[in-house]
Parts: sequence; structure tokens; C-alpha cells
Amino acid sequence: MMRRGTPEADLQRAVVQALRIALPRSAIIHHCANEVTEAGPRGAKRQAILVGMGVHAGFADLMVICDGRVLFLELKAPKGRLRPEQEAFRDAVKAQGFGWALVRSLDDALGALADHGFTTRIAPAPRRSAP
Repeated sequence: MMRRGTPEADLQRAVVQALRIALPRSAIIHHCANEVTEAGPRGAKRQAILVGMGVHAGFADLMVICDGRVLFLELKAPKGRLRPEQEAFRDAVKAQGFGWALVRSLDDALGALADHGFTTRIAPAPRRSAP
């Protein structure tokens, strides 16, 4: 179900559902809720508590762990852009040898699994070259 004003949340729900079907049952698909959306001093206090507990700025929306592989997926709406913290996270995990992918559709998510060597029960759509 698509909800107005929440394209990334809608995409994330669809991707999680698809990954649960596509990957083996042993796969771990995890979302780290790393941001407080409550405005004002109360939200700032809660965010400070979470940072003290290990929340990392720019952490990817989803982490997929399966068969010794780790892939971080950053989900964005069609015109969404990475924040500097997200770019720094991407660069740090890639430098450590982990997979990272920007996902704007279900096909992107399935393609990222294939690109990073994950075995799935679903074949991704053929990748189109950028014009």
C-alpha cells in the first residue's frame, strides 16, 4: 500500500518483503531506526541518548547478512539525494570491503543482491545501461 508523502518508507516495506521471499530463511534483514523525528528539545535529547548508545550518523536503511556476506542498502526516492553523513558511511563501509548500494526500486534491490554475489530465488530484471 502506497501512502502519500512517504515514498522511501513505502519502498523500504516493499524491499523488505521482497528480500524475505528472495533470500534464504537464514538471511538477516535488519533496519536500524537511527533517527528521532520528534522536533524540539525532547527530540534532541532522545537523539543524544541514541548516539550515546551507538547510533551512527548516516547508517544505511537496511543491512542484509547472508551466507557470510554483508550488504548495506540505502533507500531513496527517485529524486532523493545522499546526505554528507550517508556518503561518509558509504565510503567507510566500502573501504572496509563491505557491499553498499543505493536503491530506488525493487529492481535496484534485487540487482544489488546479484551484484554483490548473493544467491536468491528470484532473478533480477535485466540491468539497463544509463544513457
